[in-house]
Amino acid sequence: MKNTWSLRNIILLTLISIICGIIFFATGFLYNAVSLALTPYGLAPLANDLLLGLWIMAAPLAGFIFKRPGAPLLAEVIGAIVEMFLGGQWGVETIISGIEQGIATELGFAATKYKHFDWLGVFATTISTTVITFIYDWFKSGYNAYSIHMLIILFIARFISIFIFGGVLSKLIANMLENSHVIK
Repeated sequence: MKNTWSLRNIILLTLISIICGIIFFATGFLYNAVSLALTPYGLAPLANDLLLGLWIMAAPLAGFIFKRPGAPLLAEVIGAIVEMFLGGQWGVETIISGIEQGIATELGFAATKYKHFDWLGVFATTISTTVITFIYDWFKSGYNAYSIHMLIILFIARFISIFIFGGVLSKLIANMLENSHVIK
């Protein structure tokens, strides 16, 4: 794990963050559609948890690619800023979420002492991001008002979404970039 950043890595991190920011912005529209579809069944809050994995992709992707402390947080915050400037519906609060999500992913890599960027790292970041973001939404989104049954559904949906998009998909993208020699 190097301590210095090359210009190439800074540019790559920025490009990944911008692309993820565009994905974050587009996910807002998908969130509205899913939330609308689930509302008649009383499951509108589930939309956030089903899609959260898309909103946190920048952090684990940067972690798996750059393998150094700070990369996940920086990528997630830059992605959140891009989403906000594109006109994301949550405005400045998007940056707060980006910080929280970036820190949550950093904690997963820190739990492995930044030594496991393999499937153990996928699992560690999935667990840390699921738990930290759920606690955040407990206060921010009023999850404390939901029944235990609903909380279990939300937590499981969040875990699966983060595992699929933030874990498996991010790891596979990082592997493809390494195999294509884009990353040195």
